[in-house]
Amino acid sequence: MSPAPATDELPAQIKRWAHELGFADVGIAEVALDEDLAHLKRWLAQGFEGDMHYMRRNLDLREAPAKLHPDTASVISVRMDYRADAADADANLRDGARAYVSRYALGRDYHKLMRSRLRKLASRIADAVKPHGHRVFADSAPVLEKALARNARLGWIGKNTLLLNRRAGSWFFLGEIYTDLRLPPSESPKPRNHCGTCSACIDVCPTQAIVAPYTLDARRCISYLTIEHHGSIPVELRRPIGNRIFGCDDCQLVCPWNRYAKTTTEPDFAPRHGLDSAKLVELFGWSEDEWLAKTEGMALRRAGYERWLRNLAVALGNAPASKEVTSALRKRVEHPSALVREHVRWALEEQQAKKAA
Repeated sequence: MSPAPATDELPAQIKRWAHELGFADVGIAEVALDEDLAHLKRWLAQGFEGDMHYMRRNLDLREAPAKLHPDTASVISVRMDYRADAADADANLRDGARAYVSRYALGRDYHKLMRSRLRKLASRIADAVKPHGHRVFADSAPVLEKALARNARLGWIGKNTLLLNRRAGSWFFLGEIYTDLRLPPSESPKPRNHCGTCSACIDVCPTQAIVAPYTLDARRCISYLTIEHHGSIPVELRRPIGNRIFGCDDCQLVCPWNRYAKTTTEPDFAPRHGLDSAKLVELFGWSEDEWLAKTEGMALRRAGYERWLRNLAVALGNAPASKEVTSALRKRVEHPSALVREHVRWALEEQQAKKAA
């Protein structure tokens, strides 16, 4: 058995292990997060979280990793790229008869994959050094993951509030290992903010949800409206949603730094069931059993079948007028869900108005 690496050599070894497990980058984060918590509190004070009331809970756990996992001395932050070889996103958005699904949700749900790989990384550390108290996270607890990734030198937080990396853009997931091992923080210089005077993400947002640089009003964000929001989608925001039925990537698609994003080699992130270019009418016709079968193991499950139909109804209302669309909507006009019925009626009215124009 090879000797355990010295503590100051361990971060480099962790990076090698992380790469072997499919992570694109890794760093050791400084855990000072008081300024980030203050930013979050200001954001919450403006009510920008909408229905995501969980954001107001456990604020102390977000600020102090040792409160979330006792004796945490270091946080290992990792990046996993997810940009898959999929149908052209811009072309899909321009085709109003097709559905647009956020690129991150086209394949397997990343949460389980990330947590499994993070556990393997933690086990390698334990085998090489010693057993250590640790806990892994992948968007699964009150963790300020973007702030920790920034502190780990993985990038800077951009005007669209996503973490950006000069060599990888923003098409990646983040994950963390909270450990009681005392590891030296990443020594490379903290990444500068390279957004400069660019406002492409702010300008392109269909619903103008980026209300100021580095400030997102989730109540207007299409990702929030189509995934997190449980009720009726505000009428004034339905047309701007276009054909986006689960999430939105516009602020990433226009970001200049995403010119450098690499296509992932992870097969689990490959599009399933042709969802990268599927027709709205086809998806609207899925029964609940069919939806459950085809979305098994995917992030799409988060919306639930009722909201899936709600989102598709809005997109069909925005689609070019056609008999096919009208016929599909009429089949759902007496749906048991009042939420679905409301959006179907709105969509039929939109279709009728287009035909009359």
